[in-house]
Amino acid sequence: MLFVGLGLLLIAMKLGDVMFVAEWSWWTVLSPFVAAAVWWAYADSSGLTKRREMDKLDLKRLERRRKNMAALGTGRDNQKAAGASARAREAAAKRVEAERAQKRQHNERIVKDSVFDSRTGEEFAEPHDSSKPLS
Repeated sequence: MLFVGLGLLLIAMKLGDVMFVAEWSWWTVLSPFVAAAVWWAYADSSGLTKRREMDKLDLKRLERRRKNMAALGTGRDNQKAAGASARAREAAAKRVEAERAQKRQHNERIVKDSVFDSRTGEEFAEPHDSSKPLS
């Protein structure tokens, strides 16, 4: 297609007597069309054209399949999103549980440190008989 566009541009420049192209022979001006014909012959004989056509069909088929899977809700995109949201929920749950565990440890330390030690406060406590219930 590039050769055809170049050939058309050169023809327009030749007919319009533009710059140096006006002095060229018609064989030189028409040579991009010969190059295009040679390229197309090569592309057809080597199977390049057929491969490109098959690649386009494969892309259309894959796109149609992706759209159908998305419409059904079972596509890879939905699975990835579901997996990502599940991983995010797990991470959030672990983070919350870690914070709760830290709070529990902190509270346990406070309780252990604040237990009344009977040996240190004996002068303030009234002696009591262990056989009598406390009132």
